Amino acid sequence: MKKLQTLLRWIVLLFFGSTILAVFIYKWCPVYVTPLMVIRCAQQVRHGEQLRLKHHWVPLDSMSIYMPVAVMASEDQRFLTHSGFDFIEIDKAMEERRSGKRYRGGSTISQQTAKNVFLWPKANWLRKGLEAYFTVLIELVWGKERIMEVYLNSIEMGDGIYGAEAVAQLHFRRTAKTLTRPNCALIAATLPNPLKYNSKDPSSYVLKRQTAIMRQMRHIDVFPKE
Repeated sequence: MKKLQTLLRWIVLLFFGSTILAVFIYKWCPVYVTPLMVIRCAQQVRHGEQLRLKHHWVPLDSMSIYMPVAVMASEDQRFLTHSGFDFIEIDKAMEERRSGKRYRGGSTISQQTAKNVFLWPKANWLRKGLEAYFTVLIELVWGKERIMEVYLNSIEMGDGIYGAEAVAQLHFRRTAKTLTRPNCALIAATLPNPLKYNSKDPSSYVLKRQTAIMRQMRHIDVFPKE
């Protein structure tokens, strides 16, 4: 029993030590690869497809000022005021599930960033628990500006496309810095399912979402420097 307790103690210490170290490293270092990128590439190999991975890390100040505004308008309008979890949206999602309506997620940009950088995409209780743990860590260590920077560089924005710079080059033939307000709203409109919705060839549904997002963007300030 003593050996087992010692082993468990070391496992716990290793887990917390390694995860906290990783969070501190990514506070300053670019995130060049994520678990989702690896999983998508493995799926492509398994299906005998050509590898598709476009990802170009750029700092937040090398992106359009409208890009953070668009994703906040679309994904998380209380991003600047919550501490990682939007309990208002969580309550709404739970109420919709209880009433049998179409279920929607209540994940914040912070939660999505924690999942994208450290975890796997398929949801289960273990993943959700670890997601909450990493969300608390990055809120404490990174702060809002770094979370947004990592989010906009790591989020899946198309088939094999990750981050604002890659989607700007491939879908709009411009850099992330020169994306227009409508460009950013169109990209944000695809984020609920970037493998189904396409910012290069948008459907009528995506264009409607773009219009709605642009209306919401009027009520959100340009992302501030901390």
